Amino acid sequence: MIVVTGAAGFIASNLALGLLDQGYKNLVLVDDFSPMEKRKNWEKLTCQTLVHRDFFLEWLEDNHRFVQYVFHLGARTNTLEMDEEILQKLNVEYSKSVWDACTRWGIPLLYASSAATYGDGSLGFDDHLENIQKLQPLNPYGWSKQLFDRWVLEQKLTPPQWIGLKFFNVYGKGEEHKGKMASVVFHAYQQIKESGVLKLFKSYRKEIPDGEQKRDFVYVNDLVEMMILLMNDRKINGIFNAGSGHARSFNELAQVIFQSVQQNPSIEYIEMPENLRNQYQYFTQANMFSFLQKKSLIFTPIEIGVIDYVSYLVAEKKS
Repeated sequence: MIVVTGAAGFIASNLALGLLDQGYKNLVLVDDFSPMEKRKNWEKLTCQTLVHRDFFLEWLEDNHRFVQYVFHLGARTNTLEMDEEILQKLNVEYSKSVWDACTRWGIPLLYASSAATYGDGSLGFDDHLENIQKLQPLNPYGWSKQLFDRWVLEQKLTPPQWIGLKFFNVYGKGEEHKGKMASVVFHAYQQIKESGVLKLFKSYRKEIPDGEQKRDFVYVNDLVEMMILLMNDRKINGIFNAGSGHARSFNELAQVIFQSVQQNPSIEYIEMPENLRNQYQYFTQANMFSFLQKKSLIFTPIEIGVIDYVSYLVAEKKS
């Protein structure tokens, strides 16, 4: 069995589909499967069983001898969540329990960290372990991921393989339920189809023109391939960046999206909400050297990935 937690969500449901496509048929999907808006992410996945996240640790204790691998991607992913108690419970304590169980039963583990741990980027975006301890996230969500990464690095007892992935700005099918937390690509497509105009935040740094804020946009299909590659090489351990390795501006992204819907670009730069200004990242770019020196993977540029994703969104709307 291969376990995927957070399986009703965005990245994990794509991973489950990728595993099925590569012949891994004996999947165990873990999540809260009650939200109707997530149903299409998992209802067509063939799997061994569904397990509610509240009962997963008990299930694992009873079934650990059958489990080959655990992908722990379930988390509270709202970067605007201010309830530190919830984040501590779901993103830190629950993850510690999964780690301890995998260590006890000798099960390899891959878990989701986040690029939000890098904060304002002033310390760079290198995933060297000595750099991780110094990072200063800008919000409680980022801190929840940072606290778990720090805890992991302190552990003397570990699963036989352990990997943390710092996901950057991921886009792709299956994120529609995320609301405000869905990718810029998804929201931009929706705006353009509804009004013909794309609204981007103004820059509040003199050296950065409006729309030239940059992000490392990474296609979810690439991350699925990355995770399966890592699962299949048990000699690899550590915390790695999971991005494309190339920062692209919002203006560049806008051009690609307008092209994909065959419309002339029309961009309006708007004021950023006050509550975002102190936690806004003007630049993110994953240093992918640590991963790429171990595994070969060509990441999809936005000119291909975004057009592919928008084609999917157009088809979904028509169906």
